[in-house]
Amino acid sequence: MDEQGMMSGIVVIGGGQAAAQLVDEVRRLDADVPLSLYTQETLLPYQRPPLSKQLLRGEHDLDWLLYRPAEFYRARNVRVVTGARVAAIHRDRRELELADGSRVPYGRLALATGCRVRRLAVPGGEHVHYIRSHADTGVITAQLGAARRVVVVGGGFIGLETAASLRQGGVAVTLLVQQSRVLEQLAAPEISACLAGLQAAHGVAVHCGVTVSAVERDSSGTLQVLTSDGGAYPADLVVAGIGVTPCSELAEAAGLRVDNGIEVDEHALTSDPDIVAAGDCTSHPSPLLARRLRLETVHNAVEQARVAAATLCGEPRTYAQIPWVWSDQFDCRFQGVGYAPGYDSTVLRGDPGSGRFSVFYFAGPRPLAMHAVNAPREFAAARCLFNRQLAPSRAQVEDPGWDLVTAAANLVDRSAGIRFDRGWRNFPRGGSVAAA
Repeated sequence: MDEQGMMSGIVVIGGGQAAAQLVDEVRRLDADVPLSLYTQETLLPYQRPPLSKQLLRGEHDLDWLLYRPAEFYRARNVRVVTGARVAAIHRDRRELELADGSRVPYGRLALATGCRVRRLAVPGGEHVHYIRSHADTGVITAQLGAARRVVVVGGGFIGLETAASLRQGGVAVTLLVQQSRVLEQLAAPEISACLAGLQAAHGVAVHCGVTVSAVERDSSGTLQVLTSDGGAYPADLVVAGIGVTPCSELAEAAGLRVDNGIEVDEHALTSDPDIVAAGDCTSHPSPLLARRLRLETVHNAVEQARVAAATLCGEPRTYAQIPWVWSDQFDCRFQGVGYAPGYDSTVLRGDPGSGRFSVFYFAGPRPLAMHAVNAPREFAAARCLFNRQLAPSRAQVEDPGWDLVTAAANLVDRSAGIRFDRGWRNFPRGGSVAAA
């Protein structure tokens, strides 16, 4: 870092997991460099996954949602500015321009700007709510007291989690899915059938293959969600979870390379040597998957932020990890490792009827991913193998006598202290793997 960089220090833009992890890791690597974080949120950096789960169910307060309390930042001499929207990056001057017109110099910059929700572009779309921020969930929960019927639009993780949480709160829930099945783009039919059946078993009315065409409000205040096949679904509240798009406009306007997110290299470095980026907003090369991709996972936000922080502090290392994800719905836990898009065949292990099984995904003979339902030991074992480039063969997976957990235990270094009897919660942090 040059003299100006030393004087201006490191500035982080963002208010989610990647931003919080960047600050944490920079301070671990360098206790003295000037460090600031700017977020347009009115809160300190906080978790987003619980917004559609624990927070929507009213199980925790705001303090629980924060990654770190205010004292953490004060004790480490980190300047946090909330309610601050960055309007422009002036790379030639190494300066940020805030929406209020003020200017902030930086030596090196980290972008952790995240994503924004996709909105239903239909007549009456102004009546639809979304879950992306603490404020969003607050608006929804404030209306739940008077709501008896809720329509949820979207068959991805957010839609499924939202439907489950609302149903657990006692309201009648209808789930509308445009695709022919839930998680159609992400998971095998067996996974989709299990999770849709889980919703139905808890009283959620699931309708797949329907497209929302409008949302209307009648004179009594009741909403009607209309679909292109002539359906009409009454609701007191409508919530949609139909995906997100990366917040890359700030980077693009500054002349950084952008393509389905802010392009970074294996060190989380953008096309500007003084700017890194991490989290949902980035597109990065994966040496283990031999492709470039953008991930919307906690694991990616944590680990890429650690790599970005190391780059900022002059200790660059390579981001090379197999992605993993989880989702909690009712009493069911879905966990997945690897990257399934592009698969051409699957192998089912276990009985979906038992509520505990797994699916392996293959492209030809090559294993791509594994999804597990209520099978944490098998998931932890698969994750261990995938991360070590030791994913099982099709012949192994197809053999009902082959034990995944035993195979993984025999292949890992015993000194790592990995135990699969407690599943993912016992998996070691740091290094080549990390917990969410």
